[in-house]
Amino acid sequence: MPLQLNSFSTAAKCFPFLLISFLLILYHAPNLAADARTINVGAILDVGSRAGKEQKAALTVAVKNFNNNSEEHKLAIHFANSTGEPLQATYAAKLLVEEKQVKLIAGMQTWQEATLVADVGKQAQVPILSFAAAAITPPLTQLRWPFLLQMATNSSAEMNCIAAIVQSFNWRRVIAIYEDDLSGSESGMMLALLSEALQSVGSEIEHLVLLPPTSSLSDPKEFVRDAISVLLSKQSRVFVVLKSSLPLATHLFKEAKKIGLMGQESAWIVSDAVSSLLDSVHTSLISSMEGALGIKTYYSEETAAFLQFKAQFREIFRWEYMQEDNLEPGIHALRAYDSITAISQTLKALGSDSTNLSKNLLEGISSSNFRGLSGDIRFLDGKLSEPPIYRIVNIGGKRYRELEFWSSKFGFSGNLNFEQSGKNRLSPSWIIWPGDLVARVPKGWTMPTAMKKMRIGVPNGSFFDKFVKVELNDTSTKPYDGFCIEVFEEVVRILERNYSFPYDFISFDGTYGELIDSVINKHFDAVVGDVTILANRSLYVEFTQPFAESGLSMLVPVKSEAHKAWMFFKPLSLEMWVVTCALLSCTMLVVWFFEHQTKNPEFEGPWKDQLATSMWFIFSSLFFAHREKIQSNYTKVVVVAWFFVVMVLTSSYTASLSSMLTVQKLEPKLKDIDWLRRTNATVACDGETFVLDYLQRVLRLNNIKSVVNAQDYPEEFDSGNIAAAFLELPYEKVFRQEYCNRYTPTGPTYRFGGFGFVFQKGSPIAADVSEAILIMSEDGTLQRIEKKWLSPSKNCSSDTTTGTDSLSLKSFWGLYTIAAVTYAACFLVFQRRKYISRMELQSRMI
Repeated sequence: MPLQLNSFSTAAKCFPFLLISFLLILYHAPNLAADARTINVGAILDVGSRAGKEQKAALTVAVKNFNNNSEEHKLAIHFANSTGEPLQATYAAKLLVEEKQVKLIAGMQTWQEATLVADVGKQAQVPILSFAAAAITPPLTQLRWPFLLQMATNSSAEMNCIAAIVQSFNWRRVIAIYEDDLSGSESGMMLALLSEALQSVGSEIEHLVLLPPTSSLSDPKEFVRDAISVLLSKQSRVFVVLKSSLPLATHLFKEAKKIGLMGQESAWIVSDAVSSLLDSVHTSLISSMEGALGIKTYYSEETAAFLQFKAQFREIFRWEYMQEDNLEPGIHALRAYDSITAISQTLKALGSDSTNLSKNLLEGISSSNFRGLSGDIRFLDGKLSEPPIYRIVNIGGKRYRELEFWSSKFGFSGNLNFEQSGKNRLSPSWIIWPGDLVARVPKGWTMPTAMKKMRIGVPNGSFFDKFVKVELNDTSTKPYDGFCIEVFEEVVRILERNYSFPYDFISFDGTYGELIDSVINKHFDAVVGDVTILANRSLYVEFTQPFAESGLSMLVPVKSEAHKAWMFFKPLSLEMWVVTCALLSCTMLVVWFFEHQTKNPEFEGPWKDQLATSMWFIFSSLFFAHREKIQSNYTKVVVVAWFFVVMVLTSSYTASLSSMLTVQKLEPKLKDIDWLRRTNATVACDGETFVLDYLQRVLRLNNIKSVVNAQDYPEEFDSGNIAAAFLELPYEKVFRQEYCNRYTPTGPTYRFGGFGFVFQKGSPIAADVSEAILIMSEDGTLQRIEKKWLSPSKNCSSDTTTGTDSLSLKSFWGLYTIAAVTYAACFLVFQRRKYISRMELQSRMI
């Protein structure tokens, strides 16, 4: 009995505890069920940056909206701060996987962070949704990081947009400015993309300013000032800011404005990395950036979904970051929100199925296809497939002015109807450039200062001194002289009306090919001399407008003058001589016939005397010196026709012979290049590589001898070593000044591009020099200089052509026809009258 009382007493004491435990189980049972349906998601952000703050607020809004609308699944987001350090991001990813049991990790603002976190995700088989993408997608990315999805596109479209802006204003060189990451890999890939895009539009990167992260600098302001001060010695004034944090951009533009890099001839292009933060920067930075062009990823701000998100975002952002003045969401916030939308759509599709959740999340997000706040969300090969549309903005005023849109497919457009209004160039109409320049587009370059003059190479060994003459001795008053030098000096005088042009001539002893290579490798800034413009050269250097025509001319010796003893035969062609002699003989016979019939005593006697008299009469009539009297009226008609023929022929003969004798004729020994090919005769040239190549490849000549010195050509011709010489047209003109009566050009002239000045590829100075050459050509200055140096001597002033052609039968067949018809008519009339007289005589006799 006492035992029963003790047991009851013990049970009575435990009952309150059992009751409390039961009630607690009933209270927490729904929460335990909810925990079973909650999915943990990690977010690794740099919450100290503006982008990180926007992303955190946007993720919070997105998760809250999903949880309010979802019955089957709930999201619990766990934030980790990477502080912009890749290793810190890696450590945070491991903690999220191990301690929070996250099923997906989103975030990462740099590609380096994304790849390191992707390694963690691969090991834990957790999908990684990166807000950053590689500048150039590495090969085998999906094999190396199978759980990585890039909530962004690579940088190729943005670099093409920058190149399109550069092309719009014909800027040939740019200076790229980049804030590097710790590894340096991203900068190299992005610069490679920009360089390729610029080359496709005929531009190039002249100089690169690579700045370290601001976190690694003790005095960022001083470092940036020293780094960009170097740019004062560069020609280009087109600056492209590829990537920069907000603190570095602040120092960059303020220091650039102080040292004068934001002047009227400057142009600045800011990539999306900086432009996307313009809404949140201080007005002092906007003032420093005034006139720059920015590239912003376009998104619609007028949809109901955006307006709803914007209101929620502003509320949370104001609460979380009271020190921030701007509460507007940017592209970073929109992409973060869209990432949760992709997750939520996948979870809705899965329903209550939570088996193998990480793999299903990866597959579901990869197959996403919806219109998000940031644009179309579709994945291809682990990254967004649709390239973004960019909005070009002009920084200034309160923030910026929106200009035009750009798409990789259609180019620029004033509206989103690209198919109808797409164009290749950005209109400068509404742009206010640095220095408040509005009247024109900035040149985008400036001349070097006096501290760094242009290094101009001059060939020391021109084929003729008249083109370039170099005398580097103490007695020479002008060490550099000649036709090319004087043309360039006149060009400089024209350019210096607008800006100074400091330069130094530097003699070069190598070949012309080596001289051009010195421009390509930037040893020389330019070349002034007799350099021929060629297509393969223009691929690597910039040529100006030609200042002298160029081509290849075949020069051969003239024929000896022995054949001139028979010059008097040449006014008439062989056909003319034959027909004229035939007409003369016919006239002689017709005159003899008529006069013999009329019993003219001067045409009587032995037949030899009659023939001699007739012949003498006709020949003397050529000079109107005949003395014989004629009696027949028919003879008189024939003689009149003959006199008319004689008058026309003698006047034409005299004129043609006079022309042949007064116009100097230098007839070449050979006229046909085919003869050179058939006989494999030796030809000479000055040894230039492109001339040798042209003779062999185009003219198909094989027996070629290089004669470097122009004074050696006469000796080579006289000794019979060469049959012809191929000289460039300007050289041929000068050569004939000295040997005009011994050699003559023959055959066609094989044209080249002319002589031009050489500048580095993309040099903006070349365009101004070309314009100056055109001015000189139009106002006669170029002709005056050419006449001074290249005009022929007085003895060679006549044109050395083949002379006047012989008179042909085509021009005189009508004259001969008139004479022949007259003779025939007289003869027929005479015979008819003679026949009638004979018949009348016979009738009388009968």
